[in-house]
Amino acid sequence: MDTQLFYLLNSLAGKSQFFDSTVVFFASYFPYVLVVALLALVFFSQHPKLEKLEILLTIAISSVIARFGVTEIIRFFYHRPRPFLTLQTHQLLTDNAWSFPSGHATFFFAMAAAAYLYNKKFGVFFFIVATLITASRVIAGIHYPSDIIGGAIIGIAVACITYYLVRKLISTTRHTDGVVDGTIGV
Repeated sequence: MDTQLFYLLNSLAGKSQFFDSTVVFFASYFPYVLVVALLALVFFSQHPKLEKLEILLTIAISSVIARFGVTEIIRFFYHRPRPFLTLQTHQLLTDNAWSFPSGHATFFFAMAAAAYLYNKKFGVFFFIVATLITASRVIAGIHYPSDIIGGAIIGIAVACITYYLVRKLISTTRHTDGVVDGTIGV
């Protein structure tokens, strides 16, 4: 089923130069736009400075741990070749790392989940864009759909755990510093 869904999505490539260029843009370049957009949204939000710091800390930690921690540990033990190495594909991009899990999916779904935990409306937007980015990578021939699903699950799980731990750490720090619910303890 994974291969069938891959072929269905990948069959969209190679029919239009404009469409192929759009897929490459979303798969390779739009992720940078998304990161800048997230930073701008947090920076210009109405949240107090400490809360902005908490949001950025949660997003950064969860994204980095998901992508450069969990993904790389899995890839160290499990070597799944990219689809363009084993299947007949319309290859729009190339990559020399292992395919599972998708590093882009772990990073951007962790980012989306962390954003969602702080702001549902922005989080939904980031989930939609993360889906667009990662689906483009399947269309481009460098990931199987299961690579994306696995990466999304890892990213979301890491973001939820990170959110919980950061909230607990900040709550504990505020409590031990004599600050409880924004007021100074007596």
